[in-house]
Amino acid sequence: MKQSLVTLDMEGVLTPEIWIAVAERTGLPALRRTTRDEPDYDKLMRYRIEILDANGIKLSKIQEVIGTLDLLPGALDFLNALRARVQVIILSDTFEQFAQPLLRQLGWPTLFCNRLLVKDDRITGFELRMPDQKKNSVAALQSLNYHIIAAGDSFNDITMLAQANHGFLFHAPENVVRQFPQFPAVNDYDELLRLILART
Repeated sequence: MKQSLVTLDMEGVLTPEIWIAVAERTGLPALRRTTRDEPDYDKLMRYRIEILDANGIKLSKIQEVIGTLDLLPGALDFLNALRARVQVIILSDTFEQFAQPLLRQLGWPTLFCNRLLVKDDRITGFELRMPDQKKNSVAALQSLNYHIIAAGDSFNDITMLAQANHGFLFHAPENVVRQFPQFPAVNDYDELLRLILART
C-alpha cells in the first residue's frame, strides 16, 4: 500500500484570508476580492497590485496587518492531530513575504507558495512558482508514489482536489460547493480529520 500525504490550502482552511484582512484594515473594500470571486489568479493579483499602488499601500503595511492575524479557531489542534498521523504540505497561492507570521503560529509546516517582486517596499509584481502549482505539486508527489488526500476551499483549489486521490472542500462558499458537487464538502475540523484519516 502506498504511503499517504496530505496537501492543504492555507487561507480559508487554516488561516483567515489575508487580503480580506488587509481590505478591512486599510478601508479598501476592493481588496476583498479573493479566488472565491475571481478564478483567474493572474488577473486578480494584477488588480490587487493596481489598488495598492493607487493608494500607496506598501509591503510593510500588509505585513503589519498579517502580524495581527490569528489562526482560524481549531486550526492548530486539527493540524497537530493530522501531522501526528501523516505528513502534511501546505499548498498556497500566498507569497513568501506574507506567510511567515502565520507559519510560525502553525508550527512551521512545509509551505509551497509564490513570491512577490518588491522594490523600495512597493509591490511591483509577483512570480508564480509555476503555473497551476497546486495541481502540479500533487502530480509530482504522486509520481514519488504517494497517495494524496487534499482539502481546499476555493476555485483555485479545484485542480488540486481533482488531481488528488481524494479531495475535500472545507469551509467552501455555497457557490463553490454547488459548482463542484463531486467533492464532499465539510465545515468541521473533526469531521475533516476523520475523513482524511479514513483514507490514509
